Amino acid sequence: MANIKSQIKRIKTNEKARQANASFKSSMRTAIKAVDAACKANDKEKATQLLVVAYSKIDKAVSRHIIHKNAAARQKARLAYSVNSL
Repeated sequence: MANIKSQIKRIKTNEKARQANASFKSSMRTAIKAVDAACKANDKEKATQLLVVAYSKIDKAVSRHIIHKNAAARQKARLAYSVNSL
C-alpha cells in the first residue's frame, strides 16, 4: 500500500474508473449479444433496432478509450454483416 497521500488518492480514482469502465464494457457486450440473438432468431426488424443501440455503445466506448478504434470497427463490421445477411 502506498504511503504518499496523492498516490493513495490515485489508487482510489483508478479503482473507480476501472469499475466504471468494466460496467460500460459489460453493457456494450450485452448489446452486441442482443443483436446476435436477434440475428439467430431471424428477426431483421429487431436486429436492426438493436444494431443502432450497439453501434452507439461501441462508439461511446471508443470515445472513452475503453476499447481500441480498430476493435470497434471490427465488431461493428461483424454485426452489420450478420444483420445484412438476414
